[in-house]
Amino acid sequence: MQASSDRQVVAGHQALVGDQYGPCPIPPLIEEKEWEALRAQLTTRPRDLELVARCFRKDENAVPPAYVLQATGAGEARGPEEPPLISVLRAGAQEALKLGLITQEQWHRYYRSVMAWEMERGLLSPKDGDQGATVFLREIQDLNKHILDDCGLRLVDRLPDGCLDTDAQSLLSSLKGRITEEHPSALKTHHLPWSRDLVNPKNKAHARYLKELGEQFVARANHQVLERLRELEAAPQDLDWLYQDIRHHLSQGAEATHTFCGRRELLAQLGQQLRQSHNAPHSPLVLCGPPGIGKTALMCKLAEQVPGLLGHKTVTVLRLLGTSQVSSDACGLLRSVCFQVCLAFGLPLPPAQVLEAQSRVVQFFHHLLHTVSHRNFEALVILLDSLDDLDTAVHHARRIPWLPPLCPPRVHLILSACSGQQHGVLDSVRRTVQDPGAYWEVKPLSANQGREMIELLLAAARRTLSQAQRDLLWASLPECGHPGRLRLAFEEARKWASYSVPAPLASTAQEATHQLCSRLEQTHGQLLVAHVLGYIVASRHGLSEAELKDVLSLDDEVLQAVYRDWTPPSKELLRFPPLLWVRLRRDLATCLTRRPVDGSMLLALTYRQLAEAVRERYLSGPEGVKRHGVLADFFSGAWSQGTKKLITLPLLGKPLNLDRKVAPQPLWFSDSVANLRKLKELPFHLLHAGRVEELKQDVLGSMSWISCRAVSGGLEALLDDFDLCAPHVDSPEVGLVREALQLACPAVELRGLEKSVLYTELLARLHFFATSHPALVGQLCQQAQSWFRVCPHPVLVPLTGFLPPPGGPLRATLTGCHKGITAMAWSLEELLLVVGTQDGTMAVWDMKEYHVIHILTGHTAEVRCVQVFDKGTLAISASKDHTLRLWDLLSGQEKAVIWDGGSEDPIEPQFYNLHVDESNKVVYSTSGSKVNAWNLETAEPVFQVLGDTSDPWVCVAVLASQARLLMVSMHGVVSLWSSATGRLQGKQHLSSIKEETPTCGVTVQKQGRLVTGFSSGSISLVSSEGDSLLEKLPEAVGFLVTSEDESLLAAGFGRSVRIFLADSRGFHRFMASDLQHEDTVETAVFGPRNNLIVTGSRDALIQVWSLSEQGTLLDILEGVGAPVSLLVRGGAWVASASQQSSSFKVWDVTSSQKPRVPVPFLDRTGLTAVSHNGSYVYFPKIGDKNKVTVWDMAEGEEQDALDTSNEVRCLEVAQQSQLLFTGLVSGIVLVFPLNSRQDVMCIPPPEARKAINCMSLSKSEERLAIAYDNIVLVLDISPGDPCPVIDGPTYTFYTQLPETISSVAVLADYRVVYGMTNGDLFLYECANSKVFPLEAHQSRVTCVEVSHREQLAVSGSEDALLCLWDLQACKWKLEMSYTSSYCRGVQCACFSKDDKYVYAGLKDRSVIVWSVLDGALLAVQFVHAVVNRIIPTSNGFIAPTRHGYLIRERFQCPASRVSQQDPLKNFKKAVWLVKSRQREELATAAGGTQDSESAEGDGSKPNKRSQVCLIL
Repeated sequence: MQASSDRQVVAGHQALVGDQYGPCPIPPLIEEKEWEALRAQLTTRPRDLELVARCFRKDENAVPPAYVLQATGAGEARGPEEPPLISVLRAGAQEALKLGLITQEQWHRYYRSVMAWEMERGLLSPKDGDQGATVFLREIQDLNKHILDDCGLRLVDRLPDGCLDTDAQSLLSSLKGRITEEHPSALKTHHLPWSRDLVNPKNKAHARYLKELGEQFVARANHQVLERLRELEAAPQDLDWLYQDIRHHLSQGAEATHTFCGRRELLAQLGQQLRQSHNAPHSPLVLCGPPGIGKTALMCKLAEQVPGLLGHKTVTVLRLLGTSQVSSDACGLLRSVCFQVCLAFGLPLPPAQVLEAQSRVVQFFHHLLHTVSHRNFEALVILLDSLDDLDTAVHHARRIPWLPPLCPPRVHLILSACSGQQHGVLDSVRRTVQDPGAYWEVKPLSANQGREMIELLLAAARRTLSQAQRDLLWASLPECGHPGRLRLAFEEARKWASYSVPAPLASTAQEATHQLCSRLEQTHGQLLVAHVLGYIVASRHGLSEAELKDVLSLDDEVLQAVYRDWTPPSKELLRFPPLLWVRLRRDLATCLTRRPVDGSMLLALTYRQLAEAVRERYLSGPEGVKRHGVLADFFSGAWSQGTKKLITLPLLGKPLNLDRKVAPQPLWFSDSVANLRKLKELPFHLLHAGRVEELKQDVLGSMSWISCRAVSGGLEALLDDFDLCAPHVDSPEVGLVREALQLACPAVELRGLEKSVLYTELLARLHFFATSHPALVGQLCQQAQSWFRVCPHPVLVPLTGFLPPPGGPLRATLTGCHKGITAMAWSLEELLLVVGTQDGTMAVWDMKEYHVIHILTGHTAEVRCVQVFDKGTLAISASKDHTLRLWDLLSGQEKAVIWDGGSEDPIEPQFYNLHVDESNKVVYSTSGSKVNAWNLETAEPVFQVLGDTSDPWVCVAVLASQARLLMVSMHGVVSLWSSATGRLQGKQHLSSIKEETPTCGVTVQKQGRLVTGFSSGSISLVSSEGDSLLEKLPEAVGFLVTSEDESLLAAGFGRSVRIFLADSRGFHRFMASDLQHEDTVETAVFGPRNNLIVTGSRDALIQVWSLSEQGTLLDILEGVGAPVSLLVRGGAWVASASQQSSSFKVWDVTSSQKPRVPVPFLDRTGLTAVSHNGSYVYFPKIGDKNKVTVWDMAEGEEQDALDTSNEVRCLEVAQQSQLLFTGLVSGIVLVFPLNSRQDVMCIPPPEARKAINCMSLSKSEERLAIAYDNIVLVLDISPGDPCPVIDGPTYTFYTQLPETISSVAVLADYRVVYGMTNGDLFLYECANSKVFPLEAHQSRVTCVEVSHREQLAVSGSEDALLCLWDLQACKWKLEMSYTSSYCRGVQCACFSKDDKYVYAGLKDRSVIVWSVLDGALLAVQFVHAVVNRIIPTSNGFIAPTRHGYLIRERFQCPASRVSQQDPLKNFKKAVWLVKSRQREELATAAGGTQDSESAEGDGSKPNKRSQVCLIL
């Protein structure tokens, strides 16, 4: 009852009250004063007095002294004439109460039965009341008339002599009356008629009563549980969890300091350290020492003293890690600390987006510390005790990402960790906190302090020791000051009675723990102790008592030992007797602790030394494997729900198949409550039990498991499980699934973790491998498909793989603490990536584990440059705030700050450059018209070179071999300076360049030259001897980069990149053709062996080229949806980023050279067409837009190339006629038959050299519309042999310039819908030469599509507006606007085959589905790439993407959408608005009749002038 109340499980109790009051236990201990009062009443009855004296013995070690009930030994049975002890005590208590010698409560101890005690602590307690309680009361009619009959006496309380116990019956009546009076609503009374064989199960009335009682009991229990779950689900997301956690740690802290002693000098030193460092940046403090040395008590005592040390405005945050669910993992810990600090200082709470990603929580935590520091008048002290008890991930991590290397002023972080452990958490702390003065060793207490501690503990427990016992205790612990050992000794000594003679104690903590185990084995048996303690220690997070009893009921060895001498009471089931556990639990006493985890109170061992002893004694070798195996059986639910398990019991000698009645283990307890215990424990035990195949099939290869783990615990927790198992599971399939989950992170970031997102991501990535890896990946795909088939909500179901699969170039997409990313640099030796951002924040990412390990704060403006040096351990950054900052990447500490003194003139061009000369320990920084040299070790200036502010330097080279600085200014002046002294050595004008401005430069150290690019396309080689023109490019040079060995040079200009090869005279052109993009190239980087170059452009595409194959395009990669402004390489990995995005991607570019399954088609134009139900894809050929590539999707290769003789502008496929229409820049349309090699047909343009903008086919493929800037041709397509005949143009019409046509759609009846670049939209009837202006979009119309019945049309624009049009009324029917923080407009759209839905591809790389009937948004799917065209199929659509894959999906919509969930419920800042003309007209009509009449009287006036100026 007490445990149930403490744990706050289900608010309610179930009680069964019959006609027996029940046994009354004898008080095990009677205080001396109460004893004397009882004894005085028994003096007249010597026999009774002698009985009591024999059964109780005085213990003078109790404070105050007390009499202890003695266990009855063998042969000490009560004599036949001797009264029962309880009767004697009751008689004495009754007399003492009358005389006022004892209280009513003391008297009640002798008359209260166990049942009455439980009722008082539960139903009748003022704390719990009748919250959901139920009392099942059995009333037997006419029982009082038959109570003295033999059959009646069996139903009531009887005395030992068989007579009726009238006292018990009186007390029972009193208890029933109290229940009826105080809680009448809780009563459920069952009335039974009197019968002489009432308790016979064959009695029909009794059987009926039992059946009804059982049904009501189960129904009521279920009701209570479900009601509690509903309350939890319906409760607002308030901060009760936080307040509960804070109270828990405060109470634990108060308990730890209750017996604190000593450490005064250390506390004083720590207090002095806090005061001295209070107003300056300082390192965190770390208290370290061996386990059990007293670090926790010291931390709690320090938390008490902090306000007195730093002032009353100090906020103290204390966490005893691992003692609560929230404090057991890093993310939960930071979350709770951030919430508490925000509330304490009145700051905004962390938003939901921050809480969903650990990297963001880390950043928020770091910024929060600085925010508190800047308040100036308040202080914050955070104490985190026992880092060793944080989640296991910390122990295996190279670093602790959330730990700041320096605390800002007025903020203190104090940690404790165990020392002396190999690869312990303290080693991870030392990598971040490198100041030796930050570490404080906690040493043992002195001998006197140790004795003082024992005395305090005894006093707190109200115990003392005799002098002989004290002498024995001190003799066993000579000079012992180890608090852990002292506490173990106290646990033994507190059990000593004054009359007992104890054995000597062990002298060390290790010996004491083994001695404790030996004592427990003697009392309870070696096997039971070994298995019970083994299960508790072997569990990942501990076991609840219910779990432990279930596990023991599955342990055949334990059950065979228990039932060695007697048979089980039931022939159907077999359970471990709980009383055996209760006795062991009592003897473990304080060695056993309870921790709240996942809604349960889990048992764990209090002392780390005891846990180590258990591992050594009971879990080594095969015994540990057995324990994990039984735990795996339990958490898998293998023997639950009536499944019987064989066992052979010693007495019976034959196998029995019995039900163990253990709790079932479903993945979900309800739709929203997951079985977190199973999710966390089962993989761990399967792994350590060596059941790898079961682990692969039931956990790592189960979609149900994967989705449940991810939805309930987050994707990071799921990835941690894979990382836990991966080293022990030799399976490439597991690696594929793990990588697919990693690649799914961006979709989860955008959509939130819901099942449909996870199933879509895994199916669309792993479907490629379903055939080649059937055992695990194939099964996962089948499970995902099965889930989609029964999904109750509208959903898009992948039919093939279409997302970048694992094993490809993409390694990870990472989003963290960044705004726009402006600078990046690799630390290859440490596998770190340093990222600088627009707001000045810098982050250090661990690229092995894909998380932020340091947030580098200090810069207040955009970071412009980052350089890593000193074997990847140091970095220097330059910012627009005119500072350089030197960072230690391993610790995250700022080593130096250099004020660069830049110009404050906003008009002066700002060029930034950094060069580190490691040999001379000098860094050179360039900013506008100034170059500074600084000593890296002292941060002192070496020299400064000031230039002309009207002619600032644009390019600077540090030529190490010549000890010179070479600079080129904006006006073409070349200056030479000494790199050692900063003295001018020469100045001259460029001779090879006239009237051009430098735009970029790159240093070639081996040649001693500065390669400079200019605004008109010139590239010059500048050296100390002079300059020479290398090349004249057609456009301004945007960037210059060299390979690592300086043998290759790449120059970016416009949409092209030109490659040069080094020679004796400088460089010469390497390839005849340039590398082409579809948009301006922003950056490039060479591959690791100079056989690749990676280029990035403004259209967010990254292209990988082979230099060994003369510029062959190997791969087209999708960036982060924004212009690619940064590419940096570290080994084989390349990181890409944009100044307009907070995300960056990491690629393994060498995988582009490896065979891939499947092979993506390489299209970068977006001008794709599809035929034969997705079997073939057509797009302009890379490197030659005068050809169209025919890509065979099944074979993954180019099947053919169609020569068009001019650049292709658009493509259309007539699916029924099997024709490919290619619109060319010359205005010609070439028509290629797809199923034959017939002659190509040609449709000439209306005017020479007028490029085609777009084309459209009617749904029946009988009409073709060709749109130019301001001309539309409508042609007829009719059947013919051997191929269709194209006639016309039948109609031609013109539109008004300067706005041009951007999209067009044609109907079978010669109506044309076309959209303009300014957002105008028109419907033109060719037959009647009439134009109908439709209401305008606000920006470029990107797509126009007609429904299959040609009654509706849909238009989309760059302003993210979709309009559904009624083509008969020429009015919009529905307007749908979709806005989110990621959305930038509509790319394409189409109607489903039945015209019920519209599929639309958005520029935010997602696909949406909305209902034509009411405009409801039905589904949203993030596909990671822009979809350029959507082609409807019978049950869904196919769509080519810029990834080079073909989306093929089925749209599944239930007949009734009553259960539809909001597709945007987990989206961040996403809004879908629908306007219906019908609803607006009804609302207007309801607004007033006069308005309606007035509107009716006016003719409809078009809001635009006609666009038609000429009709032919």
